[in-house]
Amino acid sequence: QLNYKETLFFIAKCLTISKEIKNRDEIEKQLKSTSIDWDAVVKLGTADLVFPALYCNFKRADFLKYLPQDLVSYMEYITNINRERNEKIIAQAKELNTLLLANNITPLFLKGTGNLLAGVYDDIAERMVGDIDFIFSKQDYSTAITILREFGYSEVIKYKYYFPGERKHYRRLQKENNIAAIEIHSEFLGIKKYTKEFNYNFVGQDSQDINGFKVLSYANKLNLSIIANQINDSGFYYKTMALRNAYDVFLLSKKTNAKAAVNTLNKLSHPLNCFLAACYEVFDRVDSLECNKTTKTASYMSEFNSQFTNPIPIKTQSTHIKIYLFRVNIILKSIIHKEYRVWLFNVLTDKDWCKRKLVQLGIKK
Repeated sequence: QLNYKETLFFIAKCLTISKEIKNRDEIEKQLKSTSIDWDAVVKLGTADLVFPALYCNFKRADFLKYLPQDLVSYMEYITNINRERNEKIIAQAKELNTLLLANNITPLFLKGTGNLLAGVYDDIAERMVGDIDFIFSKQDYSTAITILREFGYSEVIKYKYYFPGERKHYRRLQKENNIAAIEIHSEFLGIKKYTKEFNYNFVGQDSQDINGFKVLSYANKLNLSIIANQINDSGFYYKTMALRNAYDVFLLSKKTNAKAAVNTLNKLSHPLNCFLAACYEVFDRVDSLECNKTTKTASYMSEFNSQFTNPIPIKTQSTHIKIYLFRVNIILKSIIHKEYRVWLFNVLTDKDWCKRKLVQLGIKK
């Protein structure tokens, strides 16, 4: 039986075997001599969205022969479904790119879709992608939304009223018969002190054109992969790691100097450096993931390692704290800003919304 930490470190190490000979040899030895808790591997690999990547690495290393046959068949099935999905996502991205370029607007593709378009993965089936994310200049942002709406994109979830205020992206849109929803970004982060140093203007300076698509430089792809976990998902605060983001960082560290990439930033440099430190340890001391060693980073890693003793309550607690802080923030904003007061009044006087909340709380069926 593998515990949570052992499972995480085992999966992470397996994700490096295509590019790290030492890890490849050690994993082969472990597969030959040790009974692996495959149920735990499937559960965590699926939860962290790296299950197809795990299969692809095992296949490239010719390690599938060490796995139970029913597991291999299941992994292959899931990976093939993901490959077909990603092929459709790439086709959808091409359609979006063509549409926007025809209107003199250049989308800068981000995250998983941006990595697929840039050829970051040896097999496109490795990356599990949710939405198609892109960002525009401030001047093109509103026009792009209008063009995409006229092209048939509309809200994924339609509300009577929408949450007010600035957010880092427009509400999710989808088009009938298309595989993915789209997220149109105006910013990368929701925290203002960080948006000043990592924004469209900053990443636009060294963005690259690959096969007609505009994508981030490899250094900023790596930075954004960490930002998504550390800042947007509060990983830095709760000392948690998403393996999908970490795997992207590992692959990108083979295309750019990771330490130099995070050092180009100021306020973000420390939280990003901490994520590199966590990756360095979890992926078993991969040279390309070396970070700046500081007392603050060492303190972070001490807390990061302590969370493995009881990870589930920590994640549950973090969710409760996020909800509490969000509610407090809404109340404060409602006192100051009229648009928030109007939104809050509409929500609290909506009988359908109140009924749904009572059901969620178990007060009413």
